[in-house]
Amino acid sequence: MTRVELTEKIIATKTLKGIRWSEVAKKVGQSKEWTTAALMGQMSMTKKQAEAAGNALGMNFGDEEIGLLMTVPYRGSLGQTVPTDALVYRFYELIQVYGTTIKALIEEEFGDGIMSAIDFSMDIKRAADPKGDRVVVTLNGKFLPYKTY
Repeated sequence: MTRVELTEKIIATKTLKGIRWSEVAKKVGQSKEWTTAALMGQMSMTKKQAEAAGNALGMNFGDEEIGLLMTVPYRGSLGQTVPTDALVYRFYELIQVYGTTIKALIEEEFGDGIMSAIDFSMDIKRAADPKGDRVVVTLNGKFLPYKTY
């Protein structure tokens, strides 16, 4: 089994059983955002976390599946082409349109550096709105200044 095959199996099981990512996350003991990223192949889990995820999904992971979930992933594995999924593409488009603005405002506030994707958290919520519910995405990363040497 490959990591991609395991991800597909996890998603199919979750869908068929009507399980929510937040339910799995509670059993794993992490946020829904981190747990989803881990089960989608973008984070590595501990053995205990992998076992808890398997139990939450009713999948009873064996050693192979647990080992795959514990393996440090090749992150950012969406490929090098422009994403075609409409929702993922909108984030790509958002960065294409607002990326230079975000960069300029971060540099104005903090100086020359980057926002960490390692010392990082994310929160995704729904906000009720009479014109249609809103998606609220909060990205919270540590600022890392470039060093001089």
